Amino acid sequence: MTDKRASVQFASIGKIALGLAAAAMMLAPDTRASAAGLKDLPSIAPVMTCSSLVGVDLSDVGKKVGGTVTITSAAIVPASATNPADYCGVRGNIGPGANSIVMRLPTNAWTQRYLQTGCGGECGNDNIGYTQSTGCVPITNGTIASATTNMGHAGPPGPPDPTWSVNNPQAQIDFAYRGVHVASEVAKAIIAKFYGKKPAYSYFSGCSDGGREALMAAQRYPHDFDGIAAGAPASDMDVQNTYHHGWRVLTNQTTPGTIPIPARNTYVLLAAKLAYVHAKTVAACDAIDGLADGVIDDPRACNFDTKTLVCSNNGNETGCLTQAEADVVRRIHDGAVTADGQRLEPTANSEWGGELDWSLFVPAAQGASVGSENFVTSWAAYKTFFNTYNASWTLNDLKLTVSGFNNTVATSTVYAANNPDLGPFARRGGKLLLWHGWADQHIPPCGTIKYWHAVNDLLGDDQVNRFARFYLFPGMAHCGGGLGPNTFDIVTPLMSWVETNTTPNAIVASNTSTSTSRPVYPYPAVARLKAPGLDPKVAANFVAYTPKKEPPVSEFVGNYLFSPDYPQARCHADGTTLVCTNDRRHDGHDDDGRRDEAQR
Repeated sequence: MTDKRASVQFASIGKIALGLAAAAMMLAPDTRASAAGLKDLPSIAPVMTCSSLVGVDLSDVGKKVGGTVTITSAAIVPASATNPADYCGVRGNIGPGANSIVMRLPTNAWTQRYLQTGCGGECGNDNIGYTQSTGCVPITNGTIASATTNMGHAGPPGPPDPTWSVNNPQAQIDFAYRGVHVASEVAKAIIAKFYGKKPAYSYFSGCSDGGREALMAAQRYPHDFDGIAAGAPASDMDVQNTYHHGWRVLTNQTTPGTIPIPARNTYVLLAAKLAYVHAKTVAACDAIDGLADGVIDDPRACNFDTKTLVCSNNGNETGCLTQAEADVVRRIHDGAVTADGQRLEPTANSEWGGELDWSLFVPAAQGASVGSENFVTSWAAYKTFFNTYNASWTLNDLKLTVSGFNNTVATSTVYAANNPDLGPFARRGGKLLLWHGWADQHIPPCGTIKYWHAVNDLLGDDQVNRFARFYLFPGMAHCGGGLGPNTFDIVTPLMSWVETNTTPNAIVASNTSTSTSRPVYPYPAVARLKAPGLDPKVAANFVAYTPKKEPPVSEFVGNYLFSPDYPQARCHADGTTLVCTNDRRHDGHDDDGRRDEAQR
């Protein structure tokens, strides 16, 4: 659709002047969305042409976010096989620094909803991605306004540039916590200009670092979004990108820490053995839940004995392991510890049942590089230590001691999103859907479980039940994939809870490769067959079952990172230096979670 066509279309809407926002209202509620539990919202047409957004005055929101806001391009993107409706594609910049803003604004009918999406890894890109929203009507019919940001730096296609933070404190601040916030402020301002009306409801959805971004928004900026979906959150970023991934590599070496990487030590376990390990864990633990379906329902119930992997103990089965290889499997599962056994991360590092994806950190051949090593060297060399950059840093520099841990994760005051005090977000009516896959090969679900318990311990189960739900998907890998039910819609239940107070219960997930659908219930409930003999591939054949006793929450030397008293630093750039002040207050509101009226 060209701008000329957009102008003609707009002129036909009551033939009212462009500046009159009220004339833009078209009283045609989104009935397809309301059928899914969403509120009937009148559709809104633009009050200005797409191209005229370039040069629009955004000085007010620029003052609000503390930087210049510029729209660099705005053009109609026509409907296509992958795009359900015409939209105005907007691209711009938010200063100071290099925050991008990328938007999709429906040109025919906007149903007053705004969805901001997160990005993974170390971000650096600004591609809008609707994670786990299969079937969400406002997305599938193209009536939702959406946006994203690169969070302060641009990365090349492929692996992220590990040096983006060098002498660039503003980029560090934007990636840590500011980028998502300023993008939401600017996006809402642009929406108000384009449609003459602010969003009725604002949402955020992201997975991996996008999940961390989601929780960071709930913790630091509780007024930005009405509903937040946080998937597989990389909340404990410093621990994850040092001890979590680093241990997986170091503990698989014959003489850990003695030969500098990348000269390469000799690895004990190679990826060719992973299929055997997986087969043995599934054989031992699959049926614990009463159903042998190839998926371990709750790996915490799997007390797998790695001795059964050893050739001398199992009659030399095809693919069996040496004792040294089996010991590596156990250590990878259990996670990082000091020499005297103190835990440097919650157990388990890697859950039973997800071994087919352990190739992320178990190499295919001697001398091969693995993803986990690259994550750690990128992070620890350039982000871990305040205003310190060390291109020669290797995994051998990772100190497996308590003092080394405390020093290494000190920047958690900036990057971590573990603060369980979601009281301000809850009090202003926000809703949170937290989710994770049990077979996640990147980010351990035990950390998200620990965070969930910290929130409940602080706020109380009753209050948490009024605004948050937590879902664990059996057999699902990182943000999707895996052998279990791995495709679902998390956004519609979130919207329904916000808009019509429809409390979410089961989320039905599917796996097309196995033709399976399964309900996933709010934690700690799990799915159980209604009766023996029913088809286990049909979601309707399951009911919720709540175990009588939960496994204990894992403790480790970093428990303090999950405390409401652990500070969330507020930082600024002083030339090329990052300067931070540790303050318990959340940015953007006072201690009661109420924003100053002047800041609204």
